[in-house]
Order: sequence, then C-alpha cells, then structure tokens
Amino acid sequence: MARSPHSTPVRSLREGGDAALLHLVEENLRFLAELRSNGRSLARGGPLGRCVSRPADVYELVRSEMEYLLLEQVRVVLLDTRCRVLDVVLVYQGTVSSVNFRAAEVLREAVIINAPSLVLVHNHPSGDPEPSPPDIALTKELVKAGELLGIEVADHVIVGRDAFVSLKERKLL
Repeated sequence: MARSPHSTPVRSLREGGDAALLHLVEENLRFLAELRSNGRSLARGGPLGRCVSRPADVYELVRSEMEYLLLEQVRVVLLDTRCRVLDVVLVYQGTVSSVNFRAAEVLREAVIINAPSLVLVHNHPSGDPEPSPPDIALTKELVKAGELLGIEVADHVIVGRDAFVSLKERKLL
C-alpha cells in the first residue's frame, strides 16, 4: 500500500499537537530504557540481575572498570531485597587523589528506582585501597542519611589494584 505524501509521521505529529509528540517521546524513552536494560542483563554478561551478597562479589563486578582509573570515581551498586543488582551508577568523578560527594546525590538513584539497599564503591588511583579518614566519615554520614530514607547502605567497597577493602568487614560502617 502506497503512503500518501501528506500522511508522514511528521505531519501526523503536527496535526496531533503536543500530546502526540509527548506520546512519541515517551515511547522512545521506554524503548531506549528496554534496550539499555537488555544490553546490561546478566544473560549478556552485564551486571543487572547478578547477585552480590559479599564484598568480593561487588569487587569482581566493578573491578575491570575501576581498578586502573586515573581519577577517583564514586559509583553505587543498587540492590533489590535479594542482593541482585538493579543498576550500577556513576555518581561522581573526582581528581587523582580525592572525591567529595553529598549523601543526597549518592542516595538519589536509589530513591528514583526504589532500591532498598546499595553498596557505595569508589577507587583509589594510587592502587592502595586503604580507607582514609574522610572515606570513613563520609560513609558514616551516608549511612545516617540512608536510615532516614529507609535505604540500607550495605557496604562501602574501596577498589585498589588487585585488592579491595570493605568498610563493613572492617566494622567501619
């Protein structure tokens, strides 16, 4: 069936007005979200759906991306009630030797997708994963803020080269 030159999708949008355009944008966003999710699924080797019940699991999840970064990054691993990964989100990128963050910005993604818990992860470009006093202080602040929102900060894993430190295992949470 031949299409009339007057029945193009653009013409339909013009005739349908803002509502039609909004609908088209919403459909495209849903489609892109589905593509992203499918591409990052466990079946395709991605992080989504993977169980991370131990600090070593978190380390293995992010190690290849974070171990040799030249700048510090803060990421959150968002978890469901069974410790399955809902998403891994880059929250901040800092300098070669530091990164500062606000608890609200770290918890934002958990609030948006209704994640009951998260693991904070950041790297040390020096390769030494030992936590600094600011790392410990910021983690404690984040735990308190998470409690107010009903979001458990399950751990803070610091990635070094061929090593990691779990603040939970060190009883520093």
